[in-house]
Order: sequence, then structure tokens, then C-alpha cells
Amino acid sequence: MRFADLLRFAWQVLDGNRSRTALILLAMGIGVAAVVAVSAIGEGARLYVVNQFGSLGTNLVIILPGRSETTGAMPGVLLGKTPRDLTLDDALALKRSPAVLRVAPLVVGAGDVRVGSRSRESSVLGTTAEFIQVRQMDLAQGLFLPSGDPRHGQPVCVVGATVAAELFGARPALGEWLRIGDRRFRIVGVLARQGQSLGFNTDEIVVIPLAAAQALFNTEALFRVLVEAKSREQIVPAREDLEEILRLRHEGERDVTVISQDAVLATFDRILRTLTLVVGGIAAISLAVAGILVMNVMLIAVTQRRREIGLLKALGATGATIRAAFFTEAVLLALGGAACGLAAGRLGQLALGQALPGVPFAAPWWALLAAPLTAILTAVLFTVLPARRAAALDPVAALSKR
Repeated sequence: MRFADLLRFAWQVLDGNRSRTALILLAMGIGVAAVVAVSAIGEGARLYVVNQFGSLGTNLVIILPGRSETTGAMPGVLLGKTPRDLTLDDALALKRSPAVLRVAPLVVGAGDVRVGSRSRESSVLGTTAEFIQVRQMDLAQGLFLPSGDPRHGQPVCVVGATVAAELFGARPALGEWLRIGDRRFRIVGVLARQGQSLGFNTDEIVVIPLAAAQALFNTEALFRVLVEAKSREQIVPAREDLEEILRLRHEGERDVTVISQDAVLATFDRILRTLTLVVGGIAAISLAVAGILVMNVMLIAVTQRRREIGLLKALGATGATIRAAFFTEAVLLALGGAACGLAAGRLGQLALGQALPGVPFAAPWWALLAAPLTAILTAVLFTVLPARRAAALDPVAALSKR
């Protein structure tokens, strides 16, 4: 029997048993759709994290007060102690490293921002002029904080787009005064819209000079220090230099945590890729269930089609031909189920994208390839027993229904 004849014969069998065919297509389709949808969720989470960290800037090294060990927490916290503060002098000392390009110390707090009768609670960020370059943020209007001695801050500020819109409405915000707590600041710039970044909305912040923030929140301690290395190749030397500089300044103690953007990204990427593979593998179990259904249906079909099989063997069909007919039927079912599953998975991916537009849901290429291949392999494997049983039928016994 030629391949074209096998295809025609298998198609006639499937078309003649539409309920059975629809049931198997549904089972296969659910399995493939589950693999595609679940892998799209995992890949979307991975890309979201990568994009969020990428929006922080490039060649970034972050310094946090307190030493983070294998416990994942700061030892001072576990012992009831407060970690040694990072200070402005610490931050300025970091510029001694030849691998460092820019340093942006941060003080973060919340304040009641008021303009006339309008007010809102906003995050207030105290930093220096280099912050906008370290974070690679853009201005929609005006200028960023002026450069100069960070110990003496001018009463100026830069506001996020949402803050400007809510406090000033349609009128320009540049040059206007706003009040944070008991202090007044003149607006010299408005940040371009950037949205969420690691759960922090940069459109809703007010940026003021570091010295002004320290006075406003009555603190000398820094929340973080952002350091930009001169190049990607300089990230590791910069990290080593920063740790050594701070160790010497802190009486030989390693009491800060220095993390690089690349290291964090690599860790998240590895974790989320593994999670996607594991969850995708769990979803693929449904394909095994579909394969068992195929086997059961095929075994029943052997009994129901005894006379048909006997007639084919009486006309000269060999056992190999009978097995090929069953395998062709299984592959057609798997291909149809895979096509339905890929379409359903794509629709699910689009629905997720509509529900969470900020997450780039996209099934990885390996899932789009592995899901249909697994469906075909499963269908073929679970058809081996029914095909062998059909090929072993005696034509005379089959025709006589014994």
C-alpha cells in the first residue's frame, strides 16, 4: 500500500468515527495548549524580570548597607543590631576606583507634596546629578539636578510626569514652587514617562538634592549607592574595588552587600528558565493522558474493525502494512490535536497579554517545537500495542468474527 493510500485510508477511518476523533483531538489539544500556555507564562516572567532590571541602567553595581550571607538576611538584623550606615563620604570614596564611571548615592523617603490646595503623598528621592545617567532616565522638560558639591543642595527638584499632572493640571510645572513637608523646592525638570520599574513607579516620584533629602528626613544614612562601571568588562573589577574601599573605611569589616546587575539577572534568568522547563514538563503529563486515551481507543478499534482488518490481510496486506495504517492514523490525530493546541495556546497567550499588558508573554521556541513533537511521539508509542495486535490477527478468524 502506497503512502498516499495509507493517508486516504486513515482519513476515511477518522472521518467515519467523528465522535471518537473529536475526543482524541480535544485531549491532544488540551495537552499541547497547556504546554504552550504554561511555558509562555514562565518565559513572560523571565523577560519581565530581565526588562525590569535592564531599565535600571547598564553596567550597574548596587551597594546595600549590611552584609547578606547565605541566610539571605543581614546578620545585624538576626542579632538585633543595626547594620553600619553607608554615608556620603563612603559614596564619594568609591570614585577612587579606576573601574568606576559614575556614583549616585540615594536617600529615599515619603512626603506630602503640596502645591496650593492640591496635595498628594509621593516617594521622595534624594540623589545627585549623576543619578539620571546611571539610571538612564529621560527628561520630558527642563533639566535634572545641578551638579556640584552634594553636601550643599539647592532648593530645586525634578518631578515625575504623574506628579506634575496631578498637582498642576494643564499648566506648565517648570519654574513653579512646591512644598515637601516644611521645605519649598522650585521645579527645574519633569521626567519622561517610564512607568513601573521593579514595582517602583518613577512617574510618581519627586527627586531632590541629596543634602536636602538628608535634612528633610533627618538622616545621614544612605539607602543605597548606585555605581556605574566604565564597561561590562569592568563590572567585576569595580565590584572588587568597591568592597575593598568600603572594608578599609569600615575598620576592616565587610559589612556591606555589593551586587552586580549581571549577577542578579543571571540568577533570575537561571531560576525562571528552570521553572519554565519544570512546569512545562508537568503540563506535558496531560499529553501522556491523551496517549493512553489513544491506546484505549485503538484497542477498541481493533475489536470493532476485525472484519476490515481481516479483509485487508485476505487481499494481501502484510502485518507491516496494517501497523503502518494504525500509525498513520495516530500521527494524523496527533497533528490535528497539536494544531488545535497551538491555536488554543496562542489565544491563551493573547488573553494573558490583554490582562497583563506589562508582561511580554511569549512561548519559547522550544515549547512550540517540543509540544507537537511530544504529542506525535506519545501517539505513536501508545499505538504500538494496538497496531501489533491488529497485525497479528488471522484473516480467516477475523472475517469469521471468531
